[in-house]
Amino acid sequence: MRKVVLYLFIISTILTGCVQKEILDDVNLETGAAYDYIGGKRIRGTALVPVYMPDKAVKNKTFSATSLLSRDFLRDIQRQTPDPIVTGSLEVVLFGEKLAKKGLQGLIDSLQRDASIGSSLYFAVTKGEAKDLIEGDYGNRGNGIYISNLIRHNMKTKDLPKTNLQLFLFDFYQTGKTGYLPELTKIGKNQIEISGLSFFQRDKVVDTLPAGRMFYFKLLVDKYSEGTLKVNIGKEIAAIQSIHSKNSMKLVRRNPNEVLVKIKIKAVLNEFSGKNTTSSELANIEKTMQKEIEKECLKLSKRFQNERIDPVGYGHFVKSHTRHFDYKKWWNEDYQKLKIKVQAKVKITESGVIE
Repeated sequence: MRKVVLYLFIISTILTGCVQKEILDDVNLETGAAYDYIGGKRIRGTALVPVYMPDKAVKNKTFSATSLLSRDFLRDIQRQTPDPIVTGSLEVVLFGEKLAKKGLQGLIDSLQRDASIGSSLYFAVTKGEAKDLIEGDYGNRGNGIYISNLIRHNMKTKDLPKTNLQLFLFDFYQTGKTGYLPELTKIGKNQIEISGLSFFQRDKVVDTLPAGRMFYFKLLVDKYSEGTLKVNIGKEIAAIQSIHSKNSMKLVRRNPNEVLVKIKIKAVLNEFSGKNTTSSELANIEKTMQKEIEKECLKLSKRFQNERIDPVGYGHFVKSHTRHFDYKKWWNEDYQKLKIKVQAKVKITESGVIE
């Protein structure tokens, strides 16, 4: 027994000696990164490092370098700092609009190979240059934390579907599915917003969905735990809140394939501009909302077919129900012929204020 304990002690001592130690006061913790295409084959990388002031305020410090290879950025930026920059605290990576349309293959490969980066890292595409957005001044906790909190908050309570490094890589390498990322826009010196969703064909952005239609896309690919929607009921307006949703798919026919998407929603009528909310009025609101959801979700699905992208994952679903699935035939023929039906069921469980 003593020998076993001795061996374990020796092994743990050796392994501990192999770990590179880093003292927090002696390193720069990178919380954000931005990449932009600047012409030719050159890319500019910008590292965001928070500097903590004596009064507990956070100053946003950035370092930029240009290179042909993504792995060279951090090495070149190190020449500009008195202390080493480490990526273990990286919260968000931004890709400029031009770069995202040109292709992100090399950067994605480099980031996923960095063992110090966590799988919960957020990616986003920016309207315009990513460097301009990351160099703003947002909040008092540093830009990296601010942007990651903005994305997290909109995934939890608003219309942004779940996304992070792990989920994007799954879509990126999944043959029957294509990826998507939030699009960020700078709307003032101290303010940014999620302005839409950028859809990828392999590693390139080919389409962008405006923020006003993100609600319907999230119904197709994610679950709502909270949510809001305004519905026009003739001349009246109904404000629907506390939306809870779930979705499922069913392959109902082959040759050509036909997929039925079922969306179930429970919600609270928070406000209605009409005179009353009788049971018949509530039924009318539910029916109107169902038709609106079915129409908009079907329009989105047809839009994706026309753009030859599949962020919903219809191909992945059909493949899971098909032996000897032919991906090449799917993308060249079957996906364009796929018939999609959307069936929504809305249940309003409570009603609130009436104007």
